[in-house]
Formats: sequence, structure tokens, C-alpha cells
Amino acid sequence: MATLVERLGVEPHREKVIADCVTLIDHQVKSRGGMSGIAVRASYATIKAIKRRFVPEVVDGLLDEWLGKLQPHYDRWSTGGGGGGFSEFLIARSDDVAEDLLAVTDARAETTSHTTAKKAYVKMRPSAKKNVIEAIPELAKLVEKHLAEVPSAPEA
Repeated sequence: MATLVERLGVEPHREKVIADCVTLIDHQVKSRGGMSGIAVRASYATIKAIKRRFVPEVVDGLLDEWLGKLQPHYDRWSTGGGGGGFSEFLIARSDDVAEDLLAVTDARAETTSHTTAKKAYVKMRPSAKKNVIEAIPELAKLVEKHLAEVPSAPEA
């Protein structure tokens, strides 16, 4: 069976997945309320003002690693590890999924040369897991939608 990277991380599907991820991120940022929401929106706006294509480029650069982190969950689900759809499976394990996805961004933040982005990430990291958990239902639907559009390759 083809991996998530082989199915969603290649053209012509990759650009659609990236665009949907950017839309999801934009929506999540805009929906933040309270004082912490103001800080998140301000940091996000600063990053986008400095480099307009920064968010799509970051998503593109991290997509394969994120898909790789989702792969074990997909494998467990596809071998009967849970009833229902893949999105339901991810939502039920949102705490673990969030940790897996954040492991990618944590590692990237350690090595980035974008000091403004790194400062913003470090500042927002304490609340990141909660934010990612809140985004898992939409992320799960996004992944499931794209998987439905891309048939799995037949096994050799």
C-alpha cells in the first residue's frame, strides 16, 4: 500500500493539500480569542508581513514529515485498529497526534534561520498543543478528504 507521503505529498495533489493546510492554519489563527489570541494573531501577521509566502513554504517544507508522523496512525487504522473513518480515529487520539505533529515543528524550530519565526514559535509553544488538538478535527477531515480523492496504489 502506498504511504501517505506517496499519496498526498506528490503532485498534483501536494499543492491542493498545502493550500488546504494554509487555509486551516489561517482559520485557526483567526478563531483565537482573548489575550493569547491577540498575541497569536499579531505574531502570525508579523510573519506574513515579512514574507508573504512564508506559511505555504513552511507547510510545503514540513508536509512530508507531518505525513510521516500520521503514517503510523493511518497504518493502525487501516489494519482494523479503529471503527469508523480515519478522521474519527485521529480525533480519538488527538493528544498523541498533536504530540507527533509538534515534534516535527519543535525540531524545525531548533534549526531554523528565521529568527523572527523562531521567536514567535518559542513564545507560542506553551499553548501550541492545545491549539493543535483543537485543529485535529479539521485536519483529520482535510486528510480524509484528500485520501478519498487519491486512490491508493495497488500493491506490487
